[in-house]
Amino acid sequence: MFFDIYQERQKMAAPLIKYTYEDYKHFEGKWELIEGFPVAMAPSPVINHQYLTGMFFSEINKNLQECDECLVVVEEDYIINEETILKPDVAMICNENNKFITKAPEIVVEIISSSTARIDENIKFNIYEKEGVKYYILAYLNHLFAKVYKNENGFKKIGDFETEEITLDLKCKVNINFDTIFKKLRRKNESS
Repeated sequence: MFFDIYQERQKMAAPLIKYTYEDYKHFEGKWELIEGFPVAMAPSPVINHQYLTGMFFSEINKNLQECDECLVVVEEDYIINEETILKPDVAMICNENNKFITKAPEIVVEIISSSTARIDENIKFNIYEKEGVKYYILAYLNHLFAKVYKNENGFKKIGDFETEEITLDLKCKVNINFDTIFKKLRRKNESS
């Protein structure tokens, strides 16, 4: 009996529409597409989010001045397939010859706020892991620390970083000083 009622209700329910990259190109505003379903990005990031994005860009980019095969990009489309397009806050890409990111980045940084935590810590975490992103950095805006994961047949947590330095062993070696990244915001919070 329950199964019959369930089947009848399923017939009445509106079918879920799955979108593709072709549809995504026509969306207005900032969106990501996860397995065909549009996900609205939060409104323009707050100043501190933009600041951290810039600091991660700068900190990673300074390591690449002699590396011709890698670039650091901000909020660029990462086209995983026709139904999944993400927009990492910061990504280090190597040997990419397309207009958008089409290969797994070496590094992805997502700046975490309360409105993005669930997606960044779970959904994107699993997608980046599966796609072979080598390092995933979750930077916590409200707590001024970062979790760093390395993909070794799945993401393994390297640690939590506030003031430490880490060297990421990649094609182009990358050294990240978390004290440099968080110092100004930490001082700002202490003086408030």
